[in-house]
This record gives sequence, structure tokens and C-alpha cells, in this order.
Amino acid sequence: MTTLQRKPVNPVGHLTPQDIEAIGRELDAIRDEVISSRGQRDAAYIRRVIKVQRWLELGSRGVLLFSILPPAWLVGTAGLSVAKILENMEIGHNVMHGQWDWMRDPKIHSTTWEWDNASPSEQWKHSHNELHHTYTNVIGRDNDLGYGIMRVDEDQRWHPVHLGQPLWNFVNACFFEYGIAAYDLELGRNLSTKERRRSPQFRAGVRQVLRKIGRQVAKDYVLHPLLSGPSFLHTIAANAVANLIRNLWTHSVIMCGHFPKGVETFEKSSIEGETRGEWYLRQMLGSANISGGRLMHLMTGNLSFQIEHHLFPDLPSNRYQEIAPKIQDLFQRYGLSYTSGPLPKQVASAWAKVFRLALPNRRTAPKPPAPTRRREPVSVS
Repeated sequence: MTTLQRKPVNPVGHLTPQDIEAIGRELDAIRDEVISSRGQRDAAYIRRVIKVQRWLELGSRGVLLFSILPPAWLVGTAGLSVAKILENMEIGHNVMHGQWDWMRDPKIHSTTWEWDNASPSEQWKHSHNELHHTYTNVIGRDNDLGYGIMRVDEDQRWHPVHLGQPLWNFVNACFFEYGIAAYDLELGRNLSTKERRRSPQFRAGVRQVLRKIGRQVAKDYVLHPLLSGPSFLHTIAANAVANLIRNLWTHSVIMCGHFPKGVETFEKSSIEGETRGEWYLRQMLGSANISGGRLMHLMTGNLSFQIEHHLFPDLPSNRYQEIAPKIQDLFQRYGLSYTSGPLPKQVASAWAKVFRLALPNRRTAPKPPAPTRRREPVSVS
């Protein structure tokens, strides 16, 4: 994995500036078509998903009142895990992107939604919507690449500390909601100097995160377990397992979107003076999809269509599958690689990079000189 600008063969080298701007115009047309056709069908979809998620969570928590019984514990934990995944992926993530703001419903609006996660929505929207989606896969600008704890490109200098990055990544996956909260706070950067540590803005952000974590802990590990009475400890365990499953799933989906084989990274200098068409092209090459059926798409929050999402982050998520064939056709016509694959393959590919980049770059042995061909003496008669 190395930045697109340093590759010996540039995968977009065959495109002219006119081609790139033509791609941008075609994508603008696809976007305009979806925006003009948003309506009751889309509104009914998100309201239905929210209703199903809330009833599933309520029902699962009801079953967990009897979690002292093993069957009830298994059913309640499984249902709560799915409910938390739905809330984070298909609902919270997409609502906070403003995908449903056009409905003018204050209950389903990016400015009012607070999700079931350790990271406050206000901080997440800044780090994700404003930074990640602006600087997608730009080394040194997009902190979603490695979350500041991993080496993500062969051109990055290797240090012995990188040997531990598979472990850091696994720990981050298990506690992903807290990792995201730390990432949103830019914890490493803000703790690096005394001045930053004392910044009123940073301290206010820390207090906001701690309040949110306190509410989450009280809900999952105090209030609901207390309501379970004799099942108190079993309900605590069920909530912990549900949060772990949600964290592992979310981490895997996000890793698949920007880290598997075939996804490009970019240098900071490459985005100076970037046009609309060039921004689109970077989203196309800096994202990867997960193939699968409707259930897969629902459980990933339709981030299985990560390419389409990065092109149009504020379009209703239920439309990504609909426009995906048009995007694939665009890739094909302009000779670009549409990176997609089943979940196990994409997860394995992403983790393979984590392990490979934990090690120093392989030194390429110099090619031995070509053997000189012995010249036969020329006879003169």
C-alpha cells in the first residue's frame, strides 16, 4: 500500500483533465436525480427501520429481565446486539450525516439526534463529516486511516512501536466506541503539549465526552440491570457482550471501507487546488464496497456501498443500492477499478495490511547484472 502519486503505474494516468471533469458532471447528474425524487418511499423506509430497532431493543431488554435463565440470556443478548448495530449503523450514522434532514422532522434530524455511543454526536459530526469525508484517505489529513495508532502506508517511516499495531487494532476493535470518542477529541494531539492540555476548548470537549460515557454506563450497567432484579449480574453481562459485538462489527465494516487491497491513499500535496471532479475521483478510488444481500446492507448501515456513500454522503442510504449499477458503469467506461468483495475477504485483506505494515518494508534485492554474452571471434578468410 503506497500513495497513488508514488506508484510506478498511476491507475488514473490514462484520464485527461477533461475526463475527470466529465466524471464529475455525470456524478452530479446522478445526485440531482436522487435529490429530486426523494419522497414518501424514503421517509417510510427510515421510519420503519427506527420503529423496528426500537421495538427490538425494548423486547430484548424485556427478555433480559429473566436473563438468569440461559435461553432468555441468549435471546436477549442477540436481540440487543442487533438493535445496537442498527441504531449505530443504519440510523445514527446516516441521520447525523443529514441524509433525512429534508424531511423537516425534528425527531430524525442531524441537529437533534444523539446516538447510543460513547462519542457525543456533535464531536463525531466534526471529525467524521467535516474532516474524514473532506480528506478521504489523504495521509496526514484523514485520521480515520489508522486512527492515529497505526502505520497505514509503506511510505510512512517505520518504528519498532509499529510491531504492536495488530494488538492496538484488536483492542481498538473491542472498545471501538471509546476509541472513536478519543479520536474525536484528538486525544493524542491535544495531550502532547501543556498548552493544548489546558485549552478551554479541549477541556470542554473532555467534559462532554465524560458526561456522555456516564450516561451510557448508567443506562447499560446500572439502570437496566437494576430493573432485572435477580438477573442483575446476568443483564450486566448481556449488555457488555452486546456492546462488544456492536463494536467488533462496526470496526470491521469501517475497516473494509478504506483499508482492503485495491483502495488508494493520497499525498497531502495532491489535494491542493482540487476540483469537484478530482474530489469525486478520490472518493471513488479511496473506498471499497462489501458485496452481499439486503440483510448485509441493512446491518452495515448501507456502508457496504462505501463508494456510493463517499460520493454522496448526504443521500438517503436506501438509495445506494439503487445507484450502484450506474456508478459501476461509470468506473468501467473510464477504466477504473471498482473495489468490492464479500465481508470475509475484505476483513482478511484489511487485517493483512495491518500485519504487513507493522513490519519494516521488504528490501528489494538489487537485480544481478545480466550475464555478458561471449562473443565468438570473427574469422577472416
